[in-house]
Amino acid sequence: MTTADKPHNASDTPDAPTGVAAQDWARAAADPQYRAAVVDLLGALAYGELAAFERLAEDAKLAPTLADKAELAKMASAEFGHFERLRDRLTEIGAEPTEAMDPFVAALDGFHKQTAPSDWLEGLVKAYVGDSIASDFYREVAARLDSDSRQLVLAVLDDTGHASFAIEKVRAAIDADPRVGGRLALWARRLMGEALSQSQRVVAERDALSTMLVGGVADGFDLAEVGRMFSRITEAHTKRMAALGLAA
Repeated sequence: MTTADKPHNASDTPDAPTGVAAQDWARAAADPQYRAAVVDLLGALAYGELAAFERLAEDAKLAPTLADKAELAKMASAEFGHFERLRDRLTEIGAEPTEAMDPFVAALDGFHKQTAPSDWLEGLVKAYVGDSIASDFYREVAARLDSDSRQLVLAVLDDTGHASFAIEKVRAAIDADPRVGGRLALWARRLMGEALSQSQRVVAERDALSTMLVGGVADGFDLAEVGRMFSRITEAHTKRMAALGLAA
């Protein structure tokens, strides 16, 4: 997955972890509901990384130059490496990776089907904007995880290089033809709405994850904090749009 601007609670000088966030996996996993939430989270992330690998490999076919094609292929390889780390971790904690990913296949595939890019530039914007919204969401959740799970989640959310690549290519396209900016701005707004709706659907359909977010597991967010979380995600999206040279 790709990201550039992290949500505010994941940067600067965060407060010292408390509660479950101050524990390691061995201690935190003694709570079966917490363990189920982490398995769900890793399963969702794993399928997201696998889907990102497939999409980047497909987008490489639309690349206008061999250099661009090679760059996307390198990014796709990095996404697959992230998938392997998540798959191996699921196995390590006694979960079957395919079973952990399966509940999220329909929602993620639906999102990608509804937001299939029509050209090279739309594919770049989708990878930069759409994936970064998901990364922001997972970073917010990671702040409430045990130390071992948090370290893994943050590692697989590291930017694969797509952010700077997308910014460079999209800005160059807008400079060459300013009319492109309007079309891509509308596309990015659509991606924002679809990505947020998809994240909310995934959480709503999984009891352990929803409990983690609204409170009751792992020192979860209360309902007011959920609202603030989505406000931070929206703010980060606005900054990414500005980086692309697009109006939010």
